[in-house]
Amino acid sequence: MAETDPSTAPRLAMVSIDCADAAVAATFWSQLLGWQIVAQGDGYAMLTGGGQTVGFGRVPDYRPPAWPNEHGSKQFHFDLACPDMAAVEQRAVELGATTVDPQPGETWRVLIDPSGHPFCLTDAKNWG
Repeated sequence: MAETDPSTAPRLAMVSIDCADAAVAATFWSQLLGWQIVAQGDGYAMLTGGGQTVGFGRVPDYRPPAWPNEHGSKQFHFDLACPDMAAVEQRAVELGATTVDPQPGETWRVLIDPSGHPFCLTDAKNWG
């Protein structure tokens, strides 16, 4: 298998964490980490700090993972900012990811990694 070309590799843009209340989660982590809430709306919030971005999204009927978590069902996913979404999707599939249905629209693409964790691809231009 060929190595990834650094000039076309995606960069991890944000880690998104599912929760029952995005505003409560964002406020807690913003205060704990000293990060700034940079976006917030109905059911979502986003923090930045230390060169990182963390998003929170409300999930209906959210159930937090148990601790200890013997089933490994922690609830988060990666958002990858892609210079070329189609090329990154193709590469991810070559590496063992699968695409899923339904998809959330045209600006995001959801795939499942070989371990069963979902992750999202989006256009790098949307991330500055």
